Amino acid sequence: MKSTKFVSTVAAVAMATGVAMRPVHPLAQGMILEQVLVKVNGEIFTKTDLESLQIQALKQKNRQVNNPADLQNDATLKAALLEVTPTILTDAVDDLLEYQRAKELGLQPTAEQLKDAEERLKKQNNITTDAQFRAALTQEGLTYEEFSRGLERNYAKARLEQTEVMPRVQLTDEESRQYYLAHTKDFEKPASLTIRDIFIAVPTQTMNGEQVVNAATAESIEKKITDVRARALGGEDFAKLVTEFSESPSKANQGLIGPLNENELAPQLKDMLGKMKVGEITPPIRTANGYQLIKLESRTAAAPEPFEAVKDQIAERIGGERVDAERKKYIEKLRAQAIIEWKNDDLKKLYEQKLAEAKTDKP
Repeated sequence: MKSTKFVSTVAAVAMATGVAMRPVHPLAQGMILEQVLVKVNGEIFTKTDLESLQIQALKQKNRQVNNPADLQNDATLKAALLEVTPTILTDAVDDLLEYQRAKELGLQPTAEQLKDAEERLKKQNNITTDAQFRAALTQEGLTYEEFSRGLERNYAKARLEQTEVMPRVQLTDEESRQYYLAHTKDFEKPASLTIRDIFIAVPTQTMNGEQVVNAATAESIEKKITDVRARALGGEDFAKLVTEFSESPSKANQGLIGPLNENELAPQLKDMLGKMKVGEITPPIRTANGYQLIKLESRTAAAPEPFEAVKDQIAERIGGERVDAERKKYIEKLRAQAIIEWKNDDLKKLYEQKLAEAKTDKP
């Protein structure tokens, strides 16, 4: 069974395969004519490319579409197409620009690197044979050749980001500290506690096909655990009493459980333990299957994590935001330097409207 990660990875690769890098050249005799929608530095993006990406985008929105004819014949898809197409167009142009630049810098992966990436994906999803892998790709609507092409493009673009974008993202130690001071609550370690427990089951018996509890037996178990509590209050080691009497799985650890996040406890238990001091023991608690004693071993108040402990988290959080911003600037620079020739005025309008909206949405 494929994991969600496999599906999402394949989906990302699929979205990258819809734009095929094809140099413009004179059409040979007998070649099938492609309707070119836009040229980006001489590389073409065709109607077939667009339809492929539209189908992938609609499938991700759980729309039933299987081939380009559905895009033309199903009236209910028109609104959905209008929603996804502007983003597809901008992403397609950006994809061409990034991949062109990656090729200029010689950042394409080797065959060995691509094979290693494929093998990691197989391993992560417990796929052991090439046949299983190809079958899984087919189930996701992707051929092996399309997958390989998309993987190669994604690899090259990732290296481009590392080479051209990441060096522009700098975070000083002082910036990290200032962020930490302004968002201390975000890095607070929740209040926690550690307990020990003793559990003694109340046996049941079958009567008329139902499991019932004998009242006298239940009373004897309650008295037994009450006596155990009295011995603990009298000074006997609770951990030794666990070893002697408990039937809880925690017995293997001398009854020790935790640390537990107080916010994740059941409300009734949280309220009970919240009123106790460290070292105190609850009265016998009747559970569904028996009686339980709980001793509060320790309590740790909520407190901010030390700066050094969360420094990497801060860098990841701020760095992610800066990478997005720098990547947008980098793409804008590539667009400004590119020769983009639209062959379809309606799609050009959608493309330009999407770019204008992106500029308006900038913080």
